[in-house]
Amino acid sequence: MSTTREHILRTIKAQNQVTVAELAAALDISAVSVRHHLSGLQADGLVRSAEVRHGVGRPRLVYSLTAAAQERFPTRYLSLSGRLIDELKASLPPQALEEMFTRMAEGMVADYTQRLAGKSLEEKLNLLMELLGTEGFMARWNKTGETISLTEYSCPYLAIGHKHPEVCAIDQAVIAQVLDASVQKTTCVLNGADRCVFVITPGPSATIPVDSLLAG
Repeated sequence: MSTTREHILRTIKAQNQVTVAELAAALDISAVSVRHHLSGLQADGLVRSAEVRHGVGRPRLVYSLTAAAQERFPTRYLSLSGRLIDELKASLPPQALEEMFTRMAEGMVADYTQRLAGKSLEEKLNLLMELLGTEGFMARWNKTGETISLTEYSCPYLAIGHKHPEVCAIDQAVIAQVLDASVQKTTCVLNGADRCVFVITPGPSATIPVDSLLAG
């Protein structure tokens, strides 16, 4: 991304919402140039516009950051999440922690319940890819004979997982609940692999003990 567009994002971040004229003055560039960059930022999903009335006359167009743009700025989410899990592990027994992660997985699957009804295993697998993608995983599945495997090429929990591998229970529980299947993780990035691989056995889903995840 060009330096000018980064400056535009920072200016909008500082002022919450701005007009083309305000951006032109702040960056000391022409209004035409500002509009050009804003069009690119809107196409990238980083900036949105809205009409706002300001006294008498036509409403003016103001620009603000989207949620995607807000995520580009430094946050303390990882630090906060890590501290919260530290506190939970200090105050809860492993069984209670496992149940909490299972409930989190149930909440993630809940929105898909109706869409999963009556679907074949392959259709459920495709819906599972959609759900995992929404949560930040890049995943693919394949079937060789009777063996079904699911590979996660990226994991949004990776940074936290290095200190708290228990979080691995969440996506594994999601896979099991969506497919109503037994799921075994055979490869994990936390153990030095470049991806996580799960082997899926159709049938009643099995409980995933937190202790087994820690041992893996």
